[in-house]
Amino acid sequence: MADIRKNVVLSDLLTEHSELIPVVNRFGIQLGVGAKTIEKICYENDLNTDFILTILNVYLDKEYDPGKELDIFDVSLIVDYLKRTVEDYLQASIPNLEKHFTPFIAMSGGENEELKLLHKIFYQFKSELSEHLHQGVERLNDYPNELLHDLKNIIIKHISGNYNQNLAYAVIFSITALEKELDIHNRLLDKVLRPKLKELDSGHIEHLNHTFSDEHKSRDLHNQLTNREVEVLKLIVQGRLNKEIADKLNISLNTVLSHRKNIISKTGIKTVSGLTFYCISNGYVSPGDNVI
Repeated sequence: MADIRKNVVLSDLLTEHSELIPVVNRFGIQLGVGAKTIEKICYENDLNTDFILTILNVYLDKEYDPGKELDIFDVSLIVDYLKRTVEDYLQASIPNLEKHFTPFIAMSGGENEELKLLHKIFYQFKSELSEHLHQGVERLNDYPNELLHDLKNIIIKHISGNYNQNLAYAVIFSITALEKELDIHNRLLDKVLRPKLKELDSGHIEHLNHTFSDEHKSRDLHNQLTNREVEVLKLIVQGRLNKEIADKLNISLNTVLSHRKNIISKTGIKTVSGLTFYCISNGYVSPGDNVI
């Protein structure tokens, strides 16, 4: 049972539970905290000690019930923390899993149809999770992780043919870490956010909806490929050289290079093999098309 109190030395806690490092990072607390207590660090960083203790205890102990401690802090603190957590999922956890998944598929050979289907399941999960983040805070159900669970089980129990064992292990470990994160996040929704929302009127909830969901909608739109970038991408996976792409689309070579840079930045994928699977998974090309 977790019972983290304000007089606990944070460095000792992080040494014993290193999984809390990204949690405190979301509050702006970096490593190198010395031998200071949680209370001291919160005071120096102008943070709400009671709220941070609630998050840490809920994170470590699934049986922990914050109870009346919820009355001590405002609901905006949990909404802000959830926003930062979602940013971690979109900018770190999902890309990290994808960085393992894409080479796992690409280096295992293009003949393994099972792996192609697994890649489609991954992108379906990624799409569902992103769509889930667009919901307003009062409609925020538990984060969907059934597809993530299925991915891991299929790799462990049912995958066959040629594939890279080490990359398979990396994918499994990344999935397991993300599964745990989503489980804990769902616990925060159930034990902290939903009880706090019961205190609010509809006007306050609507304001929280805007602060939580609109930011992610604009970020997702920012990460979407433009129509021209999709055109360039399709030619890339056909094996066209930059000069050929420029001639085909009647644009300059520098413009092609700029589009390629944007595509890599938005997808997080650098190799042609990885971009090919990205195209197939997102419906830009079909497996039978003339692609590399």
